[in-house]
Amino acid sequence: MKIAILDDWFDTLRGLPCFTKLKGLDVTVFTDHEPNVDALAKRLQPFDAVVLFRERTAITSELLDQLPNLKLISQRSVYPHVDVDACTRNGVLLCSNMHKGTPSFAAAEHTWALIMAATRQIPQQMASMQAGNWQMGVGKTLQGRTLGLYGYGRIAKAVEGYAKAFGMDVIWWSSAEGRERAAADGKTLATSREAFFAAPDVVSVHVRLKPSTKGLITRVDLAAMRPDALFVNTSRAGLIEQGAMLAALNAGRPGHAALDVFDQEPITWKEDPLATHPNVTCTPHIGFVTEDEFELQFSDIFDQVVAFNAGKPIHMINPDVFSG
Repeated sequence: MKIAILDDWFDTLRGLPCFTKLKGLDVTVFTDHEPNVDALAKRLQPFDAVVLFRERTAITSELLDQLPNLKLISQRSVYPHVDVDACTRNGVLLCSNMHKGTPSFAAAEHTWALIMAATRQIPQQMASMQAGNWQMGVGKTLQGRTLGLYGYGRIAKAVEGYAKAFGMDVIWWSSAEGRERAAADGKTLATSREAFFAAPDVVSVHVRLKPSTKGLITRVDLAAMRPDALFVNTSRAGLIEQGAMLAALNAGRPGHAALDVFDQEPITWKEDPLATHPNVTCTPHIGFVTEDEFELQFSDIFDQVVAFNAGKPIHMINPDVFSG
């Protein structure tokens, strides 16, 4: 079986312990990103299996229709970037472990890093100092302030732990089912959706992107935030109504955003209006980019490849494709 691994930009995977799981298999690692569908199809035509690096490459119907040899796509977590119907139509099995156990501590830690960087103006203070100046402004202390967490899942709960350690109060909002679980666990819920966005000093979103959550956070939600509040998104840009984030920052509510995710990724052009906004602290989708997280994720992904090669696939999303 010929296996292609896409978008390993820093050639990290070959150095991880889990890579030994693929020993004896014919593996090609691509360290670039090929955005052109036809060029990508030409590249992938010899391969039986493709390993995805999160959502870095979209698997579309247009691409799949040009890959008659492809039998398996292996990845981890949710798959809004994969056309499952087109996979099924083309006889391609999608395997994805939905990892309902351990949270991504890498994502939770990065959320907290962005909160700290934004509230203490770390990027701006560093730039000022490197430009030959000294202090450029006054930051904020987190002790005694309020953090609003949207989404009652594993990552949000980890972020709650960091907030508590820093002496912050935490309030919650989520789906009806999530609010019910939070209330049962004794958490403090906002009295309403509007109150959730209006009250906290910091609002951080931790929700999976799927069709039902696309555009979940609206212009109205953002407009309810205080002009001195911080909005944080390390989940997915698609959770925010199209264009709403930039419009909200330009309107001054919220006053600042800390973002790790964007509508178009990777951003490879200068002067992106959101990434270069004066009231944005940003990073290039690195919430999951740690050696530890890669080992955790790709251990599962490689297990799926090995299981498929042995004729016993696991974590099948469209199992009807597999004939045994």
